[in-house]
Amino acid sequence: MPSVKEILETMEYGPAPEAADQVMNWLKARARFGHYIDGAFTEPGETFDTANPATGEVLAQVSQGSAADIERAVAAARAALPAWSRLPGHERAKWLYALARHIQKRERFLAVLETLDNGKPIRESRDIDVPLAARHFYHHAGWAEILEDEFPGAQPVGVCGQIIPWNFPLLMLAWKIAPALAAGNTVVLKPAEFTPLTALAFAEICAEIGLPRGVVNIVTGDGATGAALVDAPVDKIAFTGSTEVGRAIRKATAGRDVKLTLELGGKSPFIVFADADLDAAVEGVVDSIWFNQGQVCCAGSRILVAESIAPVFQKRLATRMAKLRVGDPLDKCTDIGAIVAPVQVQRIRRLIAEGEAQGARLHTAPVQLPDRGCFLAPGYLTDVAPANILSDTEIFGPYATVTTFRTPDEAVTLANNSRYGLAASIWSENVNLALDVASRVKAGVVWVNSTNVFDAGAGFGGYRESGFGREGGREGMREYLSWPGPKTRPEAQPTPIDAAPHPADKPAPIRAEAPIDRTAKLYIGGAQKRPDSGYSYAVLAKGKEIGLAGLGNRKDIRNAVEAAHKATGWSKATGHNRAQVLYYLAENLAARAEGFAERLKEMGVSKPREEVETAIRRTFWYAAQADKFDGAVHSTKSAHVTLAMPEPFGVMGVVCPNDAPLLGLISMVLPAIAMGNRVVAVPAQSMPLAATDFYQVLETSDVPGGVVNIVTGAKDELARVLAQHDDVDALWYCGDEAGREMVESESAGNLKVTWTFPNRDWRGKDGQGREFLHRATQIKNIWVPYGE
Repeated sequence: MPSVKEILETMEYGPAPEAADQVMNWLKARARFGHYIDGAFTEPGETFDTANPATGEVLAQVSQGSAADIERAVAAARAALPAWSRLPGHERAKWLYALARHIQKRERFLAVLETLDNGKPIRESRDIDVPLAARHFYHHAGWAEILEDEFPGAQPVGVCGQIIPWNFPLLMLAWKIAPALAAGNTVVLKPAEFTPLTALAFAEICAEIGLPRGVVNIVTGDGATGAALVDAPVDKIAFTGSTEVGRAIRKATAGRDVKLTLELGGKSPFIVFADADLDAAVEGVVDSIWFNQGQVCCAGSRILVAESIAPVFQKRLATRMAKLRVGDPLDKCTDIGAIVAPVQVQRIRRLIAEGEAQGARLHTAPVQLPDRGCFLAPGYLTDVAPANILSDTEIFGPYATVTTFRTPDEAVTLANNSRYGLAASIWSENVNLALDVASRVKAGVVWVNSTNVFDAGAGFGGYRESGFGREGGREGMREYLSWPGPKTRPEAQPTPIDAAPHPADKPAPIRAEAPIDRTAKLYIGGAQKRPDSGYSYAVLAKGKEIGLAGLGNRKDIRNAVEAAHKATGWSKATGHNRAQVLYYLAENLAARAEGFAERLKEMGVSKPREEVETAIRRTFWYAAQADKFDGAVHSTKSAHVTLAMPEPFGVMGVVCPNDAPLLGLISMVLPAIAMGNRVVAVPAQSMPLAATDFYQVLETSDVPGGVVNIVTGAKDELARVLAQHDDVDALWYCGDEAGREMVESESAGNLKVTWTFPNRDWRGKDGQGREFLHRATQIKNIWVPYGE
């Protein structure tokens, strides 16, 4: 054994293992685990092994959940729901506090169990995962206490099916169960096949504190068990995992009126500017990629470094990488533990090999790997071309790509050149530069001069194919709440579109002072356009033809989306500037009120003047909201300002109801553009002339071209095109059940956010409100540290 003097001279670390005897005794005493259903453990049935990835040794045998097991668990949760949801928030808060305290009491036990089952270093389990899990239950106990005050009129969603991954087993459990219980829901949770043990330990905690039967149910198993849970009669699915599985879940839940939260894969940029503290940035890479074996969905696996400092940065990165310690995860001196399973090791090696075959150069640390277990040497890759598989595929291992940039604009372009949008990390001593880039990067979470910082008080979730919905904070609570449904009414049947449509007429030129005219043109990019089909269809009222509407098709939608993408200035404008334009729009609509009322009367609309007056008031209301629907500063970790900023999606599709031809259009388009989105609107198929009249008002109201695009035609055919379009970021659809199912299913391609609902009373309060504004925005959480 070296002396103290020798240690001080070499600065080498000796072994510092964490004892695992209590955990091993606990596992030995149980050996085979059943499911936790209706407040008790079931007898083990068909089982599978869960093993220590650092040694390959079997830790326990865990039951393989069947569809019947899921059915029993969902039934237990359904039976427990009425009593649990009726409990006062104060009473639910006490249960959540009890869960938090018992997690804290067992922190060391849970940390060791997590490390044995997952392979991550004990320092991460002990210092991050378990304390954060307790923090989530404490935080959400507070939400339960103040729920009625903070979310007036809210109700629990119901029975929640929750599926979690293997990279943060206990923490992900807390992320999902804590807000669900605080809101008054009951849950059925399926942990990852590779890492079920801390979930089963949590089940014992639930039983120990006497949590009411059926409130929490845990069913273990593989992907088939998860699929059974998705197919079960639950009210919400919350899934964290791969984008491919998330896409399948989106299709499986289409049309079922199941609330859905997806937290999926990522390929997060780690942007290092020339003025950055390079040593701090290198430590950020270590924390983001290597300390957790790269098994974090938000890991900064795409390092973008300013060209001028790239050689120095890579030299420091290589030097630091060579000092990392790979080995026994239970050793408190270990930096990098084991990959979760052999199959994951094989996948990582295959991806790295493919990337090298496509020209990438791998730089690995000269470390000695253990003789057994799932270990990989950390590394990074250079010369990674944009078409290389490693540029856009989530490796989920201790590797990152390194790419250079010259200007901030190029850095943003490279950062956004991904189908994902989960997180980003920005390193610069210039706060103006850092915040400017943070605002432009397409990611749900952005860390400035930091990385992988989490807290229960802030939301977490992604953009694009990284999913939708948020975990944590106020945003996460909203995902587990519902509000009483609006008053609905049967939707008018759309006018059949003839197989032999009418040739399109060329309308007379429109002047600003011209009266409202009948036209068969579309409105794309701020101009009236002849439909690509060259045809129009008859608009009928009481069996009489009253006009023609353009018959839009796939190409017209494509042109409209392209025009909307060019109108980026609208999203960058201040809320005040958007408000002024919308006020002007409201004034011009009011000036033409009589003409619109006559048009609606001609269409056979009942109470046409009331509809026009409501549309005018609604336009003024959304103009007022344009600069008043704002974000928040979350209370999270000390020395951090955590900004929750609502951002527009970008380009939205809006498919309007077949009745309320003017008011339905106004009610769906205005909140979207008030929040900075650009829209492609499909108006009422049966009564589109109010929409074609409306675009004349747009032309005289300073609404920039491309902000609002109107394509008339077959409603569901155009909705399908919008749902399938990868450059449409979000889609609202008002229509029948079949149409809603189609839109949700077809939107799975790029996992766009959808909001589908039946026709409602557009003249009442259900046609207007902050819910529309929430649905028109996504929250970006920006973490800004301060102090020395």
